[in-house]
Amino acid sequence: MPLALPDGTRFAVAITSDLDAQAVWMGTFGADSPSYLSRGEFGAEVGVPRVLDALARHAIPATWCVPSHSLLTFPAAADAILQAGHEIAAHGVYHEPIHKMERDEERRLMDVQLAAHERIVGHRPRGYRSPSWNFSAATADILEEYGFAWDSSLMARDFELYRPRRMASLSLEEGNVFGTPSAFVEVPVSWYLDDFPVLENLPRSVGMVDTEGVLRRWIDLFDFAYERVPNGVFTLTVHPQTIARGHHLLMFERFLEHVASHDGVWFATISDIVDRWTDD
Repeated sequence: MPLALPDGTRFAVAITSDLDAQAVWMGTFGADSPSYLSRGEFGAEVGVPRVLDALARHAIPATWCVPSHSLLTFPAAADAILQAGHEIAAHGVYHEPIHKMERDEERRLMDVQLAAHERIVGHRPRGYRSPSWNFSAATADILEEYGFAWDSSLMARDFELYRPRRMASLSLEEGNVFGTPSAFVEVPVSWYLDDFPVLENLPRSVGMVDTEGVLRRWIDLFDFAYERVPNGVFTLTVHPQTIARGHHLLMFERFLEHVASHDGVWFATISDIVDRWTDD
């Protein structure tokens, strides 16, 4: 589908930051010890200012995906993000496993998070990113019901926007059947372009890999998309409690410098990018 980029640009880059803070440890990993919670506190109170500073150096507008738990626990961090001119999108309530939930509970939690956004941010978000990038069978319906313009959780493309299709039926023997496309636009993500699983020390696995390998992967993926996907979109996902650690932050800054050195790169929020995409 065509993406009408601003004059003088040829490729869009969305830097996204998930402010999961303490919610990810409680909601995804079931960990509420002071040790885990302190890591989330670092992300909100130390990580957010560091990431904002790194973005400001290149005048990069970013999209921050924030669970309502983080908005309510760390309102000063949310205010700093808004004061810096960035976008805040929905990201669940407490980083909940929505793929395991019944439709009514998932819908109830959507009401909870939107109420918090209206209270803290001042308006409803235009976009949504599901916790842990998971959908249930009801998620697309709920996003359409609540009028979201975009989602950024799925992976059927890598560097192009698209409208995700529901699955009409699933069959191991006869193949799956696709249903209707969604009303919202999908801004695809990738685990290869996420700092958290590869760099963080997690309860179920230890990442903590060398930053040079991660930087090389991010640069290779950007270079491929920039050179081979005309009018494409590159989406990077970082987490303040991970990327703002000193050695990770230096890697992040080197990556931003590499991207910014290319002609015709347009750094933009997801909403601004989606506004320039139209169906054929």
